[in-house]
Amino acid sequence: MEHPMSQPFDAHKSLTALEQHNTIIAVIEMGQSKWLVAAGVPGIKRQPLKKLDADQESLLKLLHRWRKEAEQAGHPIKRVVVAYEAGRDGFWLARWLRMRDVEVYVIHPTSVAVSREHRRAKTDRLDTELLLRALLGWLRGEKRHCSMVAIPTIEEEDAKRPNRERASLVTEQTRIVNRIKAILTRFGIGTFRPKLRKAEVKLKELRTVEGSPLPDNTRAELNRHLARLRMVRDQIQAIEKERLQKLKADHGRKASPHAMVWLIARVFGIGVETADMLVTEVFSRQFRDRKAVARYAGLTGSPDESGQRRREKGLARAGNARVRTGMIQFAWRFLKFQQDSALAQWFQTRAADGRGGTRKTMIVALARKLLIALWRLVTTGEMSDDIVMRPAS
Repeated sequence: MEHPMSQPFDAHKSLTALEQHNTIIAVIEMGQSKWLVAAGVPGIKRQPLKKLDADQESLLKLLHRWRKEAEQAGHPIKRVVVAYEAGRDGFWLARWLRMRDVEVYVIHPTSVAVSREHRRAKTDRLDTELLLRALLGWLRGEKRHCSMVAIPTIEEEDAKRPNRERASLVTEQTRIVNRIKAILTRFGIGTFRPKLRKAEVKLKELRTVEGSPLPDNTRAELNRHLARLRMVRDQIQAIEKERLQKLKADHGRKASPHAMVWLIARVFGIGVETADMLVTEVFSRQFRDRKAVARYAGLTGSPDESGQRRREKGLARAGNARVRTGMIQFAWRFLKFQQDSALAQWFQTRAADGRGGTRKTMIVALARKLLIALWRLVTTGEMSDDIVMRPAS
């Protein structure tokens, strides 16, 4: 029999027939210091439930012990299936167990159905029961029972770090600048620009509205904020410089992910930062069709239909928030840099009533169309004729 982990992956259902009489099915409720493991073991009437330290070796010993108990009960084990919810721990445990011939899946947390009681009981034991039922339905091939997350390799996870770190640093930079401006506002100063190169020199020349110099403690605090701001900006520049060097080093390699970055960056309105984010977050994955691409970015709607009622609740927001934010920002830039394109004309026609709500709705639709167009560009190499691209260098 072909090993289940070597078969094609479908996030919504298992493609391997479940033989429950010779399969150990276990789920893990993971905490920082303790793990609660529940399982269904063939030949054992009770449902094993074991709390152990957050240690992979202890988990593997527990699985081997359950395998031995099942074989002693007359059920030779062919599969050991383990699953846990995606969260803070990431995917290291899944990769570690797969290296030891354990079939591992990571459950998407929002895909597990929960009780809608106003005050439902919630304990680790109840959570493991819920996960176990969801995993059993998925293994039986029941559609929409729950969905699994694709487990990335270490290289794929590492490729996302520069872009995510830079986004975090930009947020930190904005926070520091706003803090400096808030402090100066208390003294009636609203013209100081912290991002200037000579900000520290200009800070010494600042005077309050009364004409007196800034108090010593306030000036010392502002100097510390400016030092942190300078350090953050240096780190942002270092990330951008290192990424550009890697892109230039692999510029001639067609099979490299960096080739996709250069291809997307040729579209007017997209810079290297957005192109790199799209490649590492979206286009490094395999999608079934254009609808799957839009769903992954959370750019699809949430219909609310019951009886005669038909309405749309807005964006699902169940996908990748970084991709969704980046594409909506690019959609606004697209209207500026690609005014003569068919998509831009389509947007202007649909938003001709001038209402803010209409423009907000249609910019999301434009972002969805642009994401699908870029996906087709990197998969087929074709782009709409009316979208202007820079010449290939």
